[in-house]
Amino acid sequence: MSDELKGAFLESLKRTNKEIKEARAKSIGSSAETFYRRKIEDMDMEIQEMLREQEDMLDMSPSSALSLQLATDFKADVFTDTDVKLVKNIRNQKVILKEVAGRYEYLFGQKVNLQTNLEGIS
Repeated sequence: MSDELKGAFLESLKRTNKEIKEARAKSIGSSAETFYRRKIEDMDMEIQEMLREQEDMLDMSPSSALSLQLATDFKADVFTDTDVKLVKNIRNQKVILKEVAGRYEYLFGQKVNLQTNLEGIS
């Protein structure tokens, strides 16, 4: 057997404190960035789903060619309550998303791509 050992294990043991800290920082930073970005993407997707739900509520077409939706079947109070609830939830989620996206940019030095338009949100 050779007296001179080689390989990744031995090289890892020879690393300096600075190298160890740098490797650890890269690993932790990468993991945190990935989780943070995914959280923001999930929030963005939830807003998009609420916006689609809001638009879908405007579809008053019949369920088949043989049926018509009667005016008596339409429940204005349910429509209004649901729409107002969606408006509030969308607004609240946009405010939170804007803050979280700003925090992400501060923490990781990059912007995350969003589908949701956050212009005018304060």
